[in-house]
Amino acid sequence: MTIDLVHYLTVSAILFTIGVLGIFLNRRNVIIILMSIELILLAVNINFVAFSAYLHDVQGQIMAMFVLTVAAAEAAVGLAILVTFFRNRGDIAVDDASMMKG
Repeated sequence: MTIDLVHYLTVSAILFTIGVLGIFLNRRNVIIILMSIELILLAVNINFVAFSAYLHDVQGQIMAMFVLTVAAAEAAVGLAILVTFFRNRGDIAVDDASMMKG
């Protein structure tokens, strides 16, 4: 049995669905929200690489590298904000994030 494009798209759809459900079902924990965003970006990367291999074109793989770069920057900035917020407040609940408004 070979792994076709449909298998990659199925895995990607499952990861994307888990990521979206993680964002909408759990709005209280910021770390889970960040992990859900990472799952969504991973699903997009799987699509880019799968279609790149299917179409014998490198552009999808190059785009996946850009998405990985954005995901790494998002994780670094998001965690830095969380650490600062935790030091100031002692809690990282999403409900308290509205207090950061200037």
